Amino acid sequence: MSTVANQVMWNRLISIVEEQAQALVRTAFSTSVREAGDLSAGVYDVRGQMLAQAVTGTPGHVNAMADAVAHFIRRIGVKTMAEGDVYITNDPWEGTGHLHDITVVTPSFHKGQLVGFFACTAHIVDIGGRGFGADAASVYEEGLYLPIMRLMDRGTVDETLIRIIRGNVREPDQLVGDIYALATCNEIGHRRLIEMMTEFGLADLEGIGGFILENSRRATIERINALPRAKAEGAMRIDGFDAPIDLHVQLSLEEDRVVCTFDGTSPVDKKGINVPLVYTKAYACYALKCAIAPEIPNNAASLAPFEIAAPEGSILNAVHPAPVALRHVIGHMVPDTVYDALDKILPGVVPAEGAGTLCNFQVSLRPRSDGVPAPDAVRSEVLTFNSGGSGARPTLDGMSATAFPSGVMTMPIEATEHAGPVIIWRKELRPDSGGAGQYRGGLGQFMEVGAQEGHEFDFQAMFDRVDHPARGRQGGAPGAATTIARSDGAAMRGKGKQSVPHGARVMLAFPGGAGYGAVADRDKNLVRRDVARGYVSPDAAVSDYGLSAKEVADIMAAVARGEAG
Repeated sequence: MSTVANQVMWNRLISIVEEQAQALVRTAFSTSVREAGDLSAGVYDVRGQMLAQAVTGTPGHVNAMADAVAHFIRRIGVKTMAEGDVYITNDPWEGTGHLHDITVVTPSFHKGQLVGFFACTAHIVDIGGRGFGADAASVYEEGLYLPIMRLMDRGTVDETLIRIIRGNVREPDQLVGDIYALATCNEIGHRRLIEMMTEFGLADLEGIGGFILENSRRATIERINALPRAKAEGAMRIDGFDAPIDLHVQLSLEEDRVVCTFDGTSPVDKKGINVPLVYTKAYACYALKCAIAPEIPNNAASLAPFEIAAPEGSILNAVHPAPVALRHVIGHMVPDTVYDALDKILPGVVPAEGAGTLCNFQVSLRPRSDGVPAPDAVRSEVLTFNSGGSGARPTLDGMSATAFPSGVMTMPIEATEHAGPVIIWRKELRPDSGGAGQYRGGLGQFMEVGAQEGHEFDFQAMFDRVDHPARGRQGGAPGAATTIARSDGAAMRGKGKQSVPHGARVMLAFPGGAGYGAVADRDKNLVRRDVARGYVSPDAAVSDYGLSAKEVADIMAAVARGEAG
């Protein structure tokens, strides 16, 4: 095949897995997939090496799933595989890090020969156990475990498995629907692959696979070798569950590779915020690839030069049976920790710290227990994805209410309220939450959460940055911290399941990203714009940015007349 033909097929494979991902978005039952895009999709060669990934998806799923197919091959055995087979798991250590992610793998046959695999992962709302949260003391409490096994054997669904799943979760129709959506999107990918192979007269994927992997490897190594040979260390302290967690990283830029180790990081926690190594690798690789080789497509070869290690038994290399349900709360902080080291080698490249972890929460609703429930009161599980602000960049302000590094979308209020009897009373940007600097950090959000009449609920908090807000870079100011409280004055914690009585609400303020560069260097026209748009309050414009009181008053008067904004 010519180079041009190989490049066309490479692009076709990327479009195939993107169609695979979009099929999952359209058919999934869970709002976490439909609305937030918390998923991944990819195509693999017969050895389980990822050849292409969908643009839609999250680094934690895609980069972790890059290792998963090899586990399926080892567990199932190639000789036993047949057309119509579909395999499944939610193993945190052989999948994508916790029981709430289901990975489905489908072997792809062409003219009776195994030519590759399609795989996809989706976050599901409920997997039984204690529910999605950090309260468990071991993985056994966190829900139903599905070892790598057959979901379908030559096209026949394992009905016993389906009955076991239905009998162990709170939302059985939703979960089974998501499982079938995962299997279906793999089937769509398979069909498109066979169409491509037929069009180009391919008997297997060896030729195109070799072209993709070799070119990706070479391009990535060229980027790495253009960097200075250097070493640096980085660190971050974050909230943890009952006590702060320290993350430490040692970064080494070497010939043909980047080595990233996490010696000195805090040990495994008693609660479910621990991170399997596969998830640590996923986000460390993502951080490095964004900074060093962002244009090179993700596949096995472009990820291989980034070598990640963490001490076994640390919070970034938790082993079975450690609780891991909220592995994202710590794992999403890995990129900013890596950037703390990388900024010392490559100044002016990486952003300031942002909110990091997603600002997710799950609401478990039920009829009120302190009075007469409404006749239509129901039990329901509602998971919503939200984001704080991202850190300011070396030449641009941070993005407001935008998830970095996860990349998932914030759920619309309408979709959240449609999922159950929850009410989002308030959802708006949080002024002054972005750290000041030459470039301002992205804004967080305010949210106010309650339930429909006749309901009470448990609120599963999954937040960080309460005690340790995002730090500025190159002189920038920190972002605002997370706050959480109940409307009746009762205190609430940043993590864990907490009861909310009938009529009460949860008042949330999500963190802002930190600033980049000295605030004295900020363009005053940008400050005026931020005041006019409500991103910066009049008081902060005076105290933090040095505008005069008269100037601020003139801006606000212009806004009132509709002449600014």
